[in-house]
Amino acid sequence: MELRKARPSELPKLSISLLLIGFIVIGFGFYLFGELAEDVLEEEKFAIDQVVQNQVNSFQTPWLNTAFRYITEAGSVLWLTIVSVIIAVFLLFSSNKSMWNVIYFAIGMLGISLMTKLLKVGFERQRPDVLDQYDGTGFSFPSGHATGSLLLYGFLIYFVSLSPWNRIWKTIVNIMLTVLILLIGLSRVYLGVHYVTDIAAGFLLGLSWLIMCIIAIEITVWRKRK
Repeated sequence: MELRKARPSELPKLSISLLLIGFIVIGFGFYLFGELAEDVLEEEKFAIDQVVQNQVNSFQTPWLNTAFRYITEAGSVLWLTIVSVIIAVFLLFSSNKSMWNVIYFAIGMLGISLMTKLLKVGFERQRPDVLDQYDGTGFSFPSGHATGSLLLYGFLIYFVSLSPWNRIWKTIVNIMLTVLILLIGLSRVYLGVHYVTDIAAGFLLGLSWLIMCIIAIEITVWRKRK
């Protein structure tokens, strides 16, 4: 997948648009994350957690149990690490070589992993259930599966969007990646190892960090080409 090279005339407009939209998303994301985090620190009980868990429990079936066991692995540390290395190597040796793509991708993945671990220790929220077989150990807030999967597959959506692929294929692949991110989050609630507010916080944190990394890539590449 060769990444599209933006024409010089596109770059200022692209960077400015991304900055404006990106900072709005970042600000809103961190604000909502902060609201959730404050309530978690005060050990507030979220009604939505119980409501969603009850709804999930109502449609549990053997085949869904099996499906979500596989889906949740797409957000596991081992799988995210393997796929991240493959993507980094591909970017490094792609025909449109850009070390900045590799650097910011690595910063993004390592950074979100470190932030998630530190926040989990800081908030010390207990899980609804501890299940080793689903990586359901340690603290609960925010969900590492949610933050990691949004970063990895979000970067893939970004790279696919820059590729020279046909627009229809881009749309299909990006929709599939978006659905996968959402299903990974749902799988954590379905399997009973996370509250839905853990997932929401993970998605908000992951999205904000992803946008920051993409903005950094666009601005850095624009300045180098300029």
